[in-house]
Formats: sequence, C-alpha cells, structure tokens
Amino acid sequence: MFFFFGLIIIAIGLMNIFKPSLAWYLKEGWKVSGDSEPSDTYLALTRFGGVVAIIMGLFVIISGCSM
Repeated sequence: MFFFFGLIIIAIGLMNIFKPSLAWYLKEGWKVSGDSEPSDTYLALTRFGGVVAIIMGLFVIISGCSM
C-alpha cells in the first residue's frame, strides 16, 4: 500500500518538475481569457515542490518496505 502511494507522489513530483505550467493551467489558466502565462517564480517554486515531492515519495516507499 505504501509503495503505491509513494509511486503516486513521485509521479506528481515528476510532473511538477518537467511540466510545471500544467499545474498553473489546471488551477488558474482556465479562468483567464486571453494570453496569460505563469510567472517565472511560480514555475521555479513548482519545480522545487516537485523535488520535495519526489523525496517524500521515496521516503514513503522506503519506510513502507521496512514495516
């Protein structure tokens, strides 16, 4: 069970690292009509969050395997 949750967290982290604008479009982009893009700060923080999510996912997998 922990392995599955860890893989989901890692997948979300990878998505945030490689496609950070997707999160912005899903959250805010559909509300705006016209040309609007996420800021560079938002993209950088989303990528950082992706790295944190991958580390957390690995921790969940490792801690779940040791039980």
